[in-house]
Amino acid sequence: MSIQRIETGPRMSQAVIHNKTVYLAGQVAGDDAGSGVYEQTRSILANIDRLLAAAGSDKSRLLSATIWLTDMDSFGEMNRAWEAWVVPGATPARATVMSPRLAAAKYHVEIGVVAAQD
Repeated sequence: MSIQRIETGPRMSQAVIHNKTVYLAGQVAGDDAGSGVYEQTRSILANIDRLLAAAGSDKSRLLSATIWLTDMDSFGEMNRAWEAWVVPGATPARATVMSPRLAAAKYHVEIGVVAAQD
């Protein structure tokens, strides 16, 4: 079986497809997302939508998600954005963990997902 890579750079690919499974790299908010966890989460989820579409999938096909937060007190803010985005009845297996530091201090949320391909 072949491996397809999307938005490949020198360090990583944003998505990898193998055997009809889509693996996304951990996504962080764009520079325009703002500093709040809710805004960052919404930006990340929009980027996940974009990458899944490029991979021939969508959020209704999510299998699992891992969410990293720098502060568990922001769990409710992240969940508010997540619950407005996720497809009811098609929620993935999910873990949320605290990481005291992500790749840069401006990031407060990172989300990685695995999805089935259409």
